[in-house]
Amino acid sequence: MARKETAADAANPGRLKQIALTYRMTRKVDPRIGLVLAAVGIVTFGVLLAIGFLIGHPVYLGILGLLLALLATAIVFGRRAERAAFGQMEGQPGAAAAVLDNIGRGWTTTPAVAMNRNQDVVHRAVGKAGIVLVAEGNPNRVKSLLAAEKKKMNRIVADVPVHDIIIGNGEGQVELKKLRTTMLKLPRVLTGPQVTATNDRLRALGDLMSNMPLPKGPLPKGMRMPKGGPRLR
Repeated sequence: MARKETAADAANPGRLKQIALTYRMTRKVDPRIGLVLAAVGIVTFGVLLAIGFLIGHPVYLGILGLLLALLATAIVFGRRAERAAFGQMEGQPGAAAAVLDNIGRGWTTTPAVAMNRNQDVVHRAVGKAGIVLVAEGNPNRVKSLLAAEKKKMNRIVADVPVHDIIIGNGEGQVELKKLRTTMLKLPRVLTGPQVTATNDRLRALGDLMSNMPLPKGPLPKGMRMPKGGPRLR
């Protein structure tokens, strides 16, 4: 029993520090976050308390209002913090891979399965919806990367559906903040054993980093990626 209490006590400061860190990071992008949260909490509590006085139960409604105010504040804080995080990630190399890594259980992500000399990159995620190829970079250049990778997937796992997504704000593209939602909306067509079998077959290919013939030790100065990028065999 003492061990459980000690673990709980140790975890609480960690959570508070994490919340404080998230708040500071959010405030850098959203300077009005403090005023917004205060307004949400005060308005929610004030409305419930006023209703309590009207119906003759200010204590009960006051307690309920306090709880709802904390809940509403937490929800608004979470959404604005998420929006701020995506705002900072937008346009950064590897941002889509970071989102894929946190998409949830049931998905296996392999970052950078294809890349060219301009650092346009394709990531791969495998789940019950099949294979999802997510491209970051110039929309015109990544189309050829996607086409080559999709052709490879169809050759190796022809019985598994392959979806492709280009990250961006243009027509036919998916915004970074909507990537997780878009993938979770894809129809589930594979069973658990089928997902495992697909991952095993793709794992045999390796990934771009494991197949890239890099020399041991520090990279020589001025070394450039070969034209067309490394290719998987």
